[in-house]
Amino acid sequence: MAVEPPASWSRAQRRLHWTTAALVVIAAPMGVVMAALPFRQLLLKFLLYQLHKTIGITVFLLVLAQLALHWRRGRPDWEAGLAEWQRRAAAAAHRLLLGLLIVVPVLGYLTAATAPARIPTLYFGVIPVPHIVGAAPAWFAVLRLAHLALAALLLLLACGHALMALHHHRQGGRTLVRMWRG
Repeated sequence: MAVEPPASWSRAQRRLHWTTAALVVIAAPMGVVMAALPFRQLLLKFLLYQLHKTIGITVFLLVLAQLALHWRRGRPDWEAGLAEWQRRAAAAAHRLLLGLLIVVPVLGYLTAATAPARIPTLYFGVIPVPHIVGAAPAWFAVLRLAHLALAALLLLLACGHALMALHHHRQGGRTLVRMWRG
């Protein structure tokens, strides 16, 4: 029995999408600033790191909720008139985006856990998140670079996603409107 796809994105799907996007837009420059801060501004550096980690954990949880909702509810049909190659490209880009939205926070967590400096991870600044692995300077160096590289790829892909949404919107497409208002 075939299930009819929903007419539009649900309110929950839209909120998860836009909240995740906003958090990524906040976390990216924060990551650059916090890493560049000198140690003489240690308190600010610590607070920014904790906020950055909180955002990463939150993005991870939001994406898991997005995937569960997508699995349960499905997605609306593709816009009529969209070429098959564009559908395939968009679907691949969405899968890669979702994958990166899971992998980048996990790498960030593992980077914090393996850091030579034993700084706790405090979700919302108060809830301790245990590190499941110990300090490992060699792993820290690799994980830090992987986190940075994949975060840059995530940003690049997210910008491309946004630009394509705007491009299709300017050509009369309704996908951006459906994602904004339902």
